[in-house]
Parts: sequence; C-alpha cells; structure tokens
Amino acid sequence: MTNDRRVLVHPDNTALFGSVAARFITKTVDLLDDLGTANIVLTGGRAGTGVMSAINESSARDSVDWSRVHFWWGDERFVPAGHEDRNDVGARAALLDHIPVPAENIHPFPASDEVADLDEAVAVYTAELAKFAMDGNEVPRFDITFLGVGPDGHIASLFPDRPEVAVKDVPVVAVRDAPKPPPLRLSLTRPVLNGSDRIWLVLSGADKAAALGLGMAGASFHEVPVAGIKGRKRTVFFVDQDAAAEVPESLISPSY
Repeated sequence: MTNDRRVLVHPDNTALFGSVAARFITKTVDLLDDLGTANIVLTGGRAGTGVMSAINESSARDSVDWSRVHFWWGDERFVPAGHEDRNDVGARAALLDHIPVPAENIHPFPASDEVADLDEAVAVYTAELAKFAMDGNEVPRFDITFLGVGPDGHIASLFPDRPEVAVKDVPVVAVRDAPKPPPLRLSLTRPVLNGSDRIWLVLSGADKAAALGLGMAGASFHEVPVAGIKGRKRTVFFVDQDAAAEVPESLISPSY
C-alpha cells in the first residue's frame, strides 16, 4: 500500500476551507461509486467546523448521496449532550443538520448524561465501532479521517507526553485530566487513526506552525503526536500560509 505525505498551502482560511470541501465532495462521490458506502471521521475546532460549513455552502453538496455516508468522530469532550463543547454539536450545526443523512448513520460518542461514567462511554463506543466493522476488524473501514492539530502537536485527544498516545491494544481510550479543558475526554487511539485509508489534517494560524514543522521533521510522536500520524494510502496536510511557515519548501506540494 503506497502512502504519500503532502503539504498543500492555501493563501487564507476561505481558500483553505473551500479547497478541502471541494476535494471532500469529489472524493466522497468517487468512494460511493467504488465502494457503495463511505465512513468519514470528523473533528472539531475552528478548522473542522470551517470545513464542514464550506461543504454545506458548496453548490456541489447535493451531488453526494448522503444516505450512504456514515459519520464518526476522532474524539469527543465528555460533557452533557447538546453542550457547546461537544464536537458533534458543532458538526450538526455546520453540516449534518442540513443534509439528508439518516440518523442511524451518525455515530457520536456517548455524552456524560447518557452513560454512568467515562469507562462505560469507552465500552459503548467500542461496541458501536465493532458493529460496523468487517472482516474481523474492531473498527469500520475509515475512508477519510479529518484531524485538527493543536499548537502543542496533539491530534484528537492524544496529547504530548501522555500515556494515551502510546495505547495500541484498544480502539478507544478514556482521557482524564486533559491538559486543556474540559478534562474528561474520549479518543480513538493512534493505531485506529492510522488505519484510515486517508488522513486529512487541516491547520490554520501561526500558532500551528511549530507543531507542523516538528511533525514533518520526524519528531517523536510521544512528544509531538501529529508526527506519528500517517494514513494507509495518503496523508495530506491542508494548511494556510501562516501554519506553513516552518515547513521546508521541499515538503510542500505544488498540487494534489
């Protein structure tokens, strides 16, 4: 299985989010033609929500047969359902509430008022992943996984120098005392993320430049988690000019 790791630079957020949205729609149509269904892993934050809004605003949005697309999340904040901190709340407002995707195709992590505790939430989401897995796998075939990157290099809720970033034997991990609020979180583990066919990382802002530079330079994934992320087929960093400030010119692709 070949793997390309590319950095694509855009002049500003509008161009960045619009470009990712256009590529997502085109690729999803292709996936549905080839595979019949598509499994997409979403992220939160400024970039994740920006891309989903751009997908919703695209004139090509309705070219996708959303009834055959399943949505998952790479991580979630363990707070009550409907809380503004939850990634699924932002995703619904930006995109999911505006497209004809069946409710059963949306797979959010459990909320804190839906289960007894964080450990039960891990068990519930692990079971949900297994229910849609094939060929004896623990998780579904993830076709496109969106990830944001924090200024510290964290991805999903896998933070630097924390034990969760090294977990390999389970698909979902509980995060307690996270270094950024809220302290309780749920996250897919690094092997599950890296099992995705395509990982699309979307970064904007000068505060992401150092993390991106270290990640591309081969830093330890324990210290800079994004350095340990690589999709099975392709890994693309979609960035704006500010975030690309510390990426060597030789690593920047002129086209996709």
